[in-house]
Amino acid sequence: MTGTLSPASATHRARLTAGLAAAIADKGYAAATIADVVANAHVSKRTFYEHFADKEACFLALYAETSDALLEVIADAVARTGGGWDARLATAARAYFERVAAEPALIRTGMIEIQAAGPAARRLRREVQRRYADMLRTLSEEAAAEEPGIAPLSPVLATAVVGGIDELMLEAVEENADMGTLAGAAIELIRAVLARPDAVPAAR
Repeated sequence: MTGTLSPASATHRARLTAGLAAAIADKGYAAATIADVVANAHVSKRTFYEHFADKEACFLALYAETSDALLEVIADAVARTGGGWDARLATAARAYFERVAAEPALIRTGMIEIQAAGPAARRLRREVQRRYADMLRTLSEEAAAEEPGIAPLSPVLATAVVGGIDELMLEAVEENADMGTLAGAAIELIRAVLARPDAVPAAR
């Protein structure tokens, strides 16, 4: 669908993605059916197909909504944080992993199923990863402005850091480990990269 959704249409769309989220939490993405989605959403299959071509399209919408919400949580937490860049980094990491830890079933699907859901899913995942990298680059630029010996991250290096953190999360998901414990490792990694030996501080 394109254009601005009417309030009723937006409500139905939100109920459908929430219905898929509930089905995923209950039985996993692969086993979830459109019948499960509409039952959870309390709408008809006709309503489903007015909004989504198939389950994958609904899943991509859910992934986008979840990613947007997570980025907002991080941005809001950082905006409320006083102190220097190190405090903002710690706040961002903890906000991220606390939110992830609160929705383990959905995050598991988002990390594993999204990678095998086709070209559209891979493009969406790359876009979301780029947005995380952009957020990290902004933090690195603020850090460089505040402290000598810190250099901003290039787009490539920011993407590499995000990818490394993503791999840690994937391993934790596969081992059913506590996501909340990864915040410390992520903070340590980012600090180390920001203060890398070859870093050239930004001109002041």
